[in-house]
Amino acid sequence: MKILHTSDWHIGRTFHTHSTLEHLGQVLAALVEVVRERQIDVVAVAGDVFDSAMPSKEAFTLLASTLRDIKAAGAAVVMTSGNHDSAARLGFQAEWASLAGIHVITRHDQYREPVTITDAHGPVHFYGIPYLEPVLIRHHYPDVVLKTHEQVLGFVMDQVRDDLAARGGRSVVLSHCFAAGIAPAAEASDVERDITAGGLDVVPLSVFDGPDYVALGHIHGRSTLTERARYSGAPLHYSFGEAGKPRGGWLVELNADGLGPVEWIDLPVPRRLSELRGPMDELLGDERFADNEGDWVKAIVTDQVRPLDSMKKLQGRFPHCVMLEHRPTIVVDAGVATYAERIKEKSDPDIIAGFLEYVRNGEGPTEFERELIAEVLNEQGIRQANA
Repeated sequence: MKILHTSDWHIGRTFHTHSTLEHLGQVLAALVEVVRERQIDVVAVAGDVFDSAMPSKEAFTLLASTLRDIKAAGAAVVMTSGNHDSAARLGFQAEWASLAGIHVITRHDQYREPVTITDAHGPVHFYGIPYLEPVLIRHHYPDVVLKTHEQVLGFVMDQVRDDLAARGGRSVVLSHCFAAGIAPAAEASDVERDITAGGLDVVPLSVFDGPDYVALGHIHGRSTLTERARYSGAPLHYSFGEAGKPRGGWLVELNADGLGPVEWIDLPVPRRLSELRGPMDELLGDERFADNEGDWVKAIVTDQVRPLDSMKKLQGRFPHCVMLEHRPTIVVDAGVATYAERIKEKSDPDIIAGFLEYVRNGEGPTEFERELIAEVLNEQGIRQANA
């Protein structure tokens, strides 16, 4: 059996106020082509299908068309809800969708009824575990201590192992969580909402002992925790913290004895993310940045003084510049003197000049500004004399 492990589609998310639906649609269309060309049997989506608990009509339309195309390409779908999803909305009419081979698992106890798909070697049981917030499910099990994600998923996986022992056969678990052992390159970016408060919600990998493969979601970078437990990451870049991380999914093969070969499948990147650094003149004129003109751009301007109209100027060369930071290479020490000490026994022109130097990282007024200050102060003096 060939399984394509993916997660964290985040349909409907914006990227610095820009819609990502068109780009995500391109990536999901490529995913469908992978299903068709590689003859995938099952697409496993480990949570965060939508970005919001109240997805738009356009987000629902993209999901519906993608699921229809995956089914037409020959694969079944097993999908769980994540911490961004509304379980009720994602799971609406899931019972009817399952009749077409689209299995959407959102109920807190739905893992007890695995989706069983058979190949030439027998059954494969897919145990989908939706995102389970301890405070929202503990009332269902008053005799069990369920205060952390480790306790919740430990409780769930004990039942999964018991059920699997009774059923026999091979198995796959889908879970949306923060598992211990994340590789540094795959740590959470600024997109993943924090579900690890105080470290209490990190789940030890040993919790997932037993199944042939564990398809994890929540972390947006791919990560191999063990040969049988992996994160696929998101199919699209959703923050500059994810720049450079590959986008794709894991092609997992189960043979007669369990886990077989696992292969990474790249998906296209519709628009790269680039972080460019330098003085404004270099960013606007240096040819070494020519290849970045079509990218999403985060510009770090290193001029001593923040240039005027920085974003407008940058977008003249980089139309998709969406972030701007001013990090001067020279930072003047303003000292520790109080305001009263800084202006003591100074003239008004000197006070204004000192203020400009303070807020402009050591650069005082220009000659034109000195003349303008003198003119304004002179006019002010005349008004006060005539008052």
